[in-house]
Amino acid sequence: MQAVGATPAQAASGLLALCLAQAVCAMFFSLRYKLPLSFAWSTPGAALLVAAQATTGNFAAAVGAFIVCGLLIVLTGFWPLLTRAMTRIPKPIASAMLAGILFPICLAPVNAAVEMPLLALPIILVWLVLYRLAPRWAVPGALVVTIVIVGISAGSDWTSAAVVVPQLSFVAPQFDPLVIVSLGVPLYIVTMAGQNVPGFAVLSTFGYTTPPASALLIGSGTMSAVGALFGGHAINMAALSAALMAGPDSHPDPGKRWISSFASGAAYVVIGLGAGLATALVSASPPLLITAVAGLAMLGALISGITAALEEPRHRLVAIITFLVVASGIVIAGVGSAFWGLLAGGAVMLWLGWSPKTRITATKETSSPG
Repeated sequence: MQAVGATPAQAASGLLALCLAQAVCAMFFSLRYKLPLSFAWSTPGAALLVAAQATTGNFAAAVGAFIVCGLLIVLTGFWPLLTRAMTRIPKPIASAMLAGILFPICLAPVNAAVEMPLLALPIILVWLVLYRLAPRWAVPGALVVTIVIVGISAGSDWTSAAVVVPQLSFVAPQFDPLVIVSLGVPLYIVTMAGQNVPGFAVLSTFGYTTPPASALLIGSGTMSAVGALFGGHAINMAALSAALMAGPDSHPDPGKRWISSFASGAAYVVIGLGAGLATALVSASPPLLITAVAGLAMLGALISGITAALEEPRHRLVAIITFLVVASGIVIAGVGSAFWGLLAGGAVMLWLGWSPKTRITATKETSSPG
């Protein structure tokens, strides 16, 4: 946000606005539809802002572009054909896309154990012990150990860096056509291709094949536009965190997993209010250590994704190609590898032959947290 002209106060306001927008969408839609519908801010969109710092130094113009992005997402929700296309991705491709997204993150614990064993190995050991004795507490336990380790190693540096609770600060938008074209439209594209499409794919991987896609896009687009007035760039369907809440680690019963996404909405409110302290903690931590904890949390979802992707022998080549493209992390024209993996897998599947029977059908999951 500062890269496109925001002051520190405006950036803090934008972070709080994003957290509150996510919270509203997650809590409302999860409760309304009893599905694990989770939301996140646009991660590729944030990367785009950094890359687009030469586009504008006028944050008001950037906010105008954010609003246009939100309205384009709303418009997509009113386009039934496009909405249906996003929710009918074949199972081998959807599962391989999920596995490809998670794979680099799940490598982080291995890399951290080699590069910083004194910090990483205690976290991994606690996770492993709790996974054997109390699986549901393995990740929270690892997170607590991480906070303790970072607190000890950083001393008082990270606490002194914490800022006051952020406050929402209204930003009067300016609609500059050049900024809209160079920032607002690309933000829409990377948010749809890099987050919303994988987000729906993750849901379908775990058997949720009929999410209210139009309502979700209209709701997230509307909240994106509202949040933009206070500095937020865009929110969307979650992808990585969705794998936690939609998978069997959340609850053995798929019908009860919506509780976890509802709870995540409540947690976002707390995180937003404590953004200064949380940011200071993360800033004091080695980036690889934070990613390693996330990798431990995602292992169950990675296993589910790989298993589902390779379930049908005749589509294993399609799944592997999709997985490799997504895991490569390539970025073409500002669009991330998840989108290109989807296209590559779809092209190969069409070339080798595809029938409607390969589409995902809702099935009752019988897997357990272990």
